[in-house]
Amino acid sequence: MAAVISCNFISPTMPTNRIRFPLQRTQHNNAWLSRRFVPKCCSKNSNQFQKWKECAVSIALAVGLITGVPSFASANINPSNLALPDVSVLISGPPIKDPGALLRYALPINNKAVREVQKPLEDITDSLKVAGVKALDSVERNVRQASRALKQGKTMIVAGLAESKKDHGLEMLEKLEAGMDELQKIVEDRNRDAVSPKQKELLNYVGSVEEDMVDGFPYEVPEEYQSMPQLKGRATVDMKVKVKDNPNLDECVFRIVLDGYNAPVTAGNFVDLVERHFYDGMEIQRADGFVVQTGDPEGPAEGFIDPSTEKTRTIPLEIMVDGEKSPFYGATLEELGLYKAQTKLPFNAFGTMAMAREEFENNSASSQVFWLLKESELTPSNANILDGRYAVFGYVTENEDYLADLKVGDVIESAQVVSGLENLVNPSYKIPG
Repeated sequence: MAAVISCNFISPTMPTNRIRFPLQRTQHNNAWLSRRFVPKCCSKNSNQFQKWKECAVSIALAVGLITGVPSFASANINPSNLALPDVSVLISGPPIKDPGALLRYALPINNKAVREVQKPLEDITDSLKVAGVKALDSVERNVRQASRALKQGKTMIVAGLAESKKDHGLEMLEKLEAGMDELQKIVEDRNRDAVSPKQKELLNYVGSVEEDMVDGFPYEVPEEYQSMPQLKGRATVDMKVKVKDNPNLDECVFRIVLDGYNAPVTAGNFVDLVERHFYDGMEIQRADGFVVQTGDPEGPAEGFIDPSTEKTRTIPLEIMVDGEKSPFYGATLEELGLYKAQTKLPFNAFGTMAMAREEFENNSASSQVFWLLKESELTPSNANILDGRYAVFGYVTENEDYLADLKVGDVIESAQVVSGLENLVNPSYKIPG
């Protein structure tokens, strides 16, 4: 595994005024975006959900939120077609916002024992929100709970390892056990600053054990998409960005984990483009406080032109829903009537990565990608207007906070697959042409 690469700072001072929602207008949506929107929360419609939906859309338009929904520059955005979550989903439990945790829970496994080790280790993050060394009392309880769960559930965890990955899984378990003892010693020594790095290390071991429980790829994509590049597993990409006109930041390497278990065609398409060096030298093309977006090549084409066909390569909308064995293709969850469905890869984390597409053409994504930055009242984690409408296929897991410092014109110096390339099948970058 490649070493962690840190950002290169010019100054330790981080900017604080990061979030803005400027009104964006395109040639096709000027007409309705330029109108003044007033919230309409007094609908006479007897359907209470419809009242709420109309009110929410109106408020969103009034503050310019929906104008930031990612699309191509020429996309038509119509407020009547935006998918809003069911009220019952909005009041569900607290969302998971950590990208590493989202990736762990998205794995196609069902092993209660390992989850009972994972959860208290993740809870350390909340424990550390308490000021001073008092936080260590809660951390100690978390560590003891995780250690007890590991001791009691080890037999079940080992039984859940895929036979082909068992040796590696056992190695990770040994490191996890030793690391637990080290974390306990850190807490006993009241060394608060050492807790978070050790927690991250242990959760990486847990994630590795969980990935070693996945035996092969759990399903086949539809026949019409089987010839496309597919990522049957996970891959990690390091994206190095040269930052211009920023006294606080010179360059930064963003580590991105791509999830082919839940978005094999979407993630495979991106890995294939990375191996073609498609994004190398490309500028950041949108950075408005809501999303950072790139991937529009020079020239009239709005996507990747496959040299073997001389046509734009497009991929289907691909959405995996919790409880399903394979993704839905070609339709939004709203179109499928799945208003309460939870996506396996939600727009919960800062730096959630997804494909941009034409608003009214579900299968029009090609090479343009975006990272979500802003969580607002109408795009809350676990229930927002983007889940089920755009295909999420990964998360920025390191240096994600610095996405907010990127500006239009900053340059992607390189994007490189540092692990998981062996999981790519049907790689078109190897085809001459």
